[in-house]
Amino acid sequence: MSYVQDVLETMRQRNQRQPEFMQAAQIVLESLEPVFDVHPEYQEASILERLTEAERTIIFRVPWVDDSGKIHVNRGYRIQFSSVLGPYKGGLRFHPTVNLSIMKFLAFEQTFKNSLTGLPMGGAKGGSDFDPKGKSDSEVMRFCQSFMTELQRHIGPDTDVPAGDIGVGGREIGYLFGQYRRIRNHFTGALTGKGLNWGGSLVRPEATGFGAVYFAQEMLHGVGDTIEDKVCTVSGSGNVAQYTVQKLNDLGAKAVTLSDSSGYIHDPEGISPEKLQWVMELKNVKRGRIEEYAQEFGVTYYPGERPWKVPCQVAFPCATQNEVELEDAKTLIANGCLAVAEGANMPTVPEAIDAFIKATVLFGPGKAANAGGVATSGLEMSQNAMRLKWTFEEVDRRLHRIMHDIYRATAEAAQRYHEAGNFEVGANIAGFLKVADSMLDQGVV
Repeated sequence: MSYVQDVLETMRQRNQRQPEFMQAAQIVLESLEPVFDVHPEYQEASILERLTEAERTIIFRVPWVDDSGKIHVNRGYRIQFSSVLGPYKGGLRFHPTVNLSIMKFLAFEQTFKNSLTGLPMGGAKGGSDFDPKGKSDSEVMRFCQSFMTELQRHIGPDTDVPAGDIGVGGREIGYLFGQYRRIRNHFTGALTGKGLNWGGSLVRPEATGFGAVYFAQEMLHGVGDTIEDKVCTVSGSGNVAQYTVQKLNDLGAKAVTLSDSSGYIHDPEGISPEKLQWVMELKNVKRGRIEEYAQEFGVTYYPGERPWKVPCQVAFPCATQNEVELEDAKTLIANGCLAVAEGANMPTVPEAIDAFIKATVLFGPGKAANAGGVATSGLEMSQNAMRLKWTFEEVDRRLHRIMHDIYRATAEAAQRYHEAGNFEVGANIAGFLKVADSMLDQGVV
């Protein structure tokens, strides 16, 4: 049994009933097999055994009171996976599906994603099984205050800097930061995704979507093509999907789908800037359903389905994990899809990834393609530390450069250790090497 398989077997015994975490670990570790032939020192130092165990796993109770006076109790998490490259960094997710396995998978992935950005950030993730949907602002505020009352003892600008994720937008970050400041009596960069009036960075809301498009653009440039005039399918309709569509419009491409948990819409004429503004109002203010887009603009709505049957040249899965299954991949390939850039975390199942790579579809894995969000969070941390505020153009320029550098590091690692063009393996290896070398430098900790 190889070193990688031996570690995976130990992990299966230790992490039973954690399928998402084990899926992520298997994908990453098996892609690292060629590395250990070149670097036996990693096995001698038990790098994988140490790297697959979180440095700290925090689980806590979150009691809160609804508007009728009833007491509810949710569970909170913060998985501080690795701080070898810098303070822990990763989002907070408020969603009913949140559990230990999902938090660990996201924190594990975040470690390598943050490594790829080149910024000094470790990997973490957190959240709660609280569902903000249908709650009043006052209920969300009380929940966030209770959540931060416990979390505040574990975070700080030089320790752990959370950000937003699914269910945690500007409203939630505001409530969380207010409670942190109230308890700690510190106005510091302990969270990112803050409001522009009180320490937030321009481009932060746009960053993950912009970054996914920049990465797709880099992949296409690498084969002598361009994203201009490409028909694109986008899943999701939240922050990442919205700004993916915006950047596609900016670069002359055409996005024709959006979705939510109920189904998807197909607009063959394209989701224009004016239509996108309507979607932003629907989702960010009214908190409505994407079905209303079909009613407003006279297009087709497909209930209970995902948008991967729609013919496209570039696909952007921006909703949630495991949303692109093997049959979806086969359909995309048959319909002439050239590239897939993951805007969400692990949205493509392993069998679908294999199908894309075998069909020579350019595949940008999430830890590379959606690293723009955390990269701009890192830029927000820098601005907070220096008490500076950069212009939109300056932050966007830095983001674009980071995504270019991620693509280059990913492509070079793939070519050196595996095969040219396999960005899934290349991203895993490039992210791992920096973390592993830093662990060797810092000793057994």
